[in-house]
Amino acid sequence: MMVMLIAEAAVVKYDWTVDYITASPDCVEKLVLSVNNQFPSPTIHAMEGDTLVVRVTNAIPTEGVVFHWHGIHQTTTPFFDGAAYVSQCPINPGETFTYRFTVERAGTYFYHGHFGMQRAGGLFGSLIVSISLHKEPFAYDGEHSIILTDWWHKSIYEQQLGLTSIPFRFVGEPQSLLIQGRGSYNCTGLAGVAPGSLNCIVCNSTNPLCAPHVLPVMPGKTYRLRIASVASLSSLNFILEGHTLTVVQADGRYVKPFQVDNLNVYSGQSYDVLFTTNKEPSRNFWAAVNVRGRKMSTPTGLAILQYLPNPATLVPLTPTPVSPAWNDTAASVAQAKMILAKFGYEQAPPLKPDRTVTILGTQNMVDGHIKWALNNISHVARPTPVLAALKYNIRGAFDSEPPPDFPIKDYDVFAPPPTNYRNATSGSPVYVFTKDSVVDIIVQNANTLTPNNSEIHPWHLHGHDFWILGYGEGQFDPEKDPAFFNLVDPPVRNTVAVFPYGWVVIRFIANNPGAWPFHCHIEPHFHMGMGTVFAEGIEHIPELPTQTLGCGLTKRLMRL
Repeated sequence: MMVMLIAEAAVVKYDWTVDYITASPDCVEKLVLSVNNQFPSPTIHAMEGDTLVVRVTNAIPTEGVVFHWHGIHQTTTPFFDGAAYVSQCPINPGETFTYRFTVERAGTYFYHGHFGMQRAGGLFGSLIVSISLHKEPFAYDGEHSIILTDWWHKSIYEQQLGLTSIPFRFVGEPQSLLIQGRGSYNCTGLAGVAPGSLNCIVCNSTNPLCAPHVLPVMPGKTYRLRIASVASLSSLNFILEGHTLTVVQADGRYVKPFQVDNLNVYSGQSYDVLFTTNKEPSRNFWAAVNVRGRKMSTPTGLAILQYLPNPATLVPLTPTPVSPAWNDTAASVAQAKMILAKFGYEQAPPLKPDRTVTILGTQNMVDGHIKWALNNISHVARPTPVLAALKYNIRGAFDSEPPPDFPIKDYDVFAPPPTNYRNATSGSPVYVFTKDSVVDIIVQNANTLTPNNSEIHPWHLHGHDFWILGYGEGQFDPEKDPAFFNLVDPPVRNTVAVFPYGWVVIRFIANNPGAWPFHCHIEPHFHMGMGTVFAEGIEHIPELPTQTLGCGLTKRLMRL
């Protein structure tokens, strides 16, 4: 059997060139980051156990690039995780870099740029890892995959500059929501601007490249729909008009099947759902996505569920689907708590941790700039990859002082930061965990600098999945709240949403030698410092490929 399994594993190769193209995802023309002139970037297909080899040539003349393989653990290959200045140096303009790693677990994943805000600029695509259909614990007749995102007409350079400016200029709400790279902006609002003028925006609602994405189905069948969100800012809610969604997987892990009419998909998360085409076959239906967690000003993103043999151009005459109220946090928490591990497919977590770290996420000021901070430290990436610094004992690559395991006591999470906590410091902290130790992370949300305001933060951990032991409101109580942890069938994920004025507790085993970012998956928040790095098994980190080095203090290694 082992020989057969080894024989069945394949090496799947891709050859990519990354550059900007001119595209109109929502009918408005702009520069978009692409792979091989495609947007979204090409979907990767592989079988569980395959080795992926992706040769990347950076044809962008003015910036580096990396690719993070979101949800892939990179066991024994931490240097191919694709996090700039953590696992590798960025790929310079004109250079070629080859990623080579094994996809160990079947599921719905994705990849995206992890340098600056390149994900928001369009650098993302699906990564589908399959197994034989007879091995799945559910049956279906066909499948589709979609990737969801929010979309701005401003360039990522303009967005980044605003986030670091004094006065602060936020990116604002997105102009559109895209389903599989397509949306629709109302071009009539741009009428009267002369073509070729300085303020001209090219918007063509008849452009076929911004026509709604189409999901063709046959009546009377059951389909698997793979859904992932790479949203830059927005929490999204997905609806398949008139159809019930049965959720069977979350972040590539099996869950107890449950049914919903709408599904919250936070940035960095993926879901696999089943639906049956048992509705009126003479019409098509809307697939829709709306914003949750922020006051909605962005129009509904739409695709079409096409009941064959109806034409794809048969647009539904029904109103666009409506999601739950944007600020109905109770409904969001209730749905999150519906997600439980499927019996027989996931191990229960260890009963106790070896170490507990409490992370308080706050909005602060740093030298007059608005920033996000963890335990009063706003993360700044330094030009030496953390992995290389740990492996080769390079000093000065990150903070020598270990970050605090606990924030200040008696912090009021319902009020803006007090005077003595309003100003944070910038730093490059690294939490170092003992190999194979059990770690609990308590992530505590709080009020922003604005009174009566707290935001949703989806937290993603590289290199691991984790158990979600519990959610709660207000200040975490270490004496009372652990009594309510789910230690029987908690969901296993790589990204978890922390709700306004709330907390979440995750547990993971530090069994994957490497350096792994743990950060808010909202692009502006991470760019403004809402992240840190976890490291473990430093003495077991393998030799690093020379192509991952060459920046910062690793230059000296290249001269040896």
